[in-house]
Amino acid sequence: MWILYAFGSAMFAGLTSILAKCGIRKTDSNVATAIRTVIVLIFSWIMVFVVGAQSGIRDVSMTTWIFLFLSGAATGASWLCYFKALQIGDVNKVVPIDKSSTILTIVLAFLFLKEEISIPKLICVVLIGIGTYLMITKKETGGEKKSGKSWLFYAVLSAVFASLTSILGKVGIEGVNSNLGTAVRTIVVLIMAWIVVFVTGKQNTIKEIDKKELGFICLSGLATGGSWLCYYKALQDGLASVVVPIDKLSIVVTIVFSYIVFHEKLSRKALFGLVLIIGGTLWMVFI
Repeated sequence: MWILYAFGSAMFAGLTSILAKCGIRKTDSNVATAIRTVIVLIFSWIMVFVVGAQSGIRDVSMTTWIFLFLSGAATGASWLCYFKALQIGDVNKVVPIDKSSTILTIVLAFLFLKEEISIPKLICVVLIGIGTYLMITKKETGGEKKSGKSWLFYAVLSAVFASLTSILGKVGIEGVNSNLGTAVRTIVVLIMAWIVVFVTGKQNTIKEIDKKELGFICLSGLATGGSWLCYYKALQDGLASVVVPIDKLSIVVTIVFSYIVFHEKLSRKALFGLVLIIGGTLWMVFI
């Protein structure tokens, strides 16, 4: 069942990127992140009470609290970087870099969680790495030339923090209901996101947000909530080195919708890169 939850996480995560991109065309990415985190928080706590997990909060150990907090902080940093990169760069370039966090996650899972790294798994890592490189080296669009390479900096940081999130989250939800763990982590993300909004002085722009963009931001929050609930349920029951790669298959959903919605096309080289990423990921699941 945990594999099904992992695939559900991938589907919702893929929709999140597209919905969020639609919601930050004019809206500041940090403000959008803060707003959508409110939706995720509400969604996650509703699920806690639906499954009756709220009573388990009394049994959470201090160590688990620490790791949940650290995981939430890493998630918040990853989100802020990811949606900033998504706002100024192509979806088809930003998403592959973010999904390449699989590579670092596998390494960290080996070092800290003692999960095995076999030769076939190393080959999969190489395929994913090569595929990511091919996808992000396609010819730049005019908009990207104006924004320079700042999107790349934010996308790489997003991947690094996403890897830390997976490892810290895996430790933090041991012995804790996954829905409760997700809800607690979201509180940390919410606080972090709104601090950034006020530090950057963007709180006054909230009332100026276009209603249509606000709708997309809220929908992306719901999609994120669904993705998180599936992801951490899968992470609680399964192997981090397998759950994370499956979750990264959300890139397929994102690429398809980016073509339909934003008309972002893949070059032959980028398409081959996508095939390598998918192939490496699926092989990793079944080895």
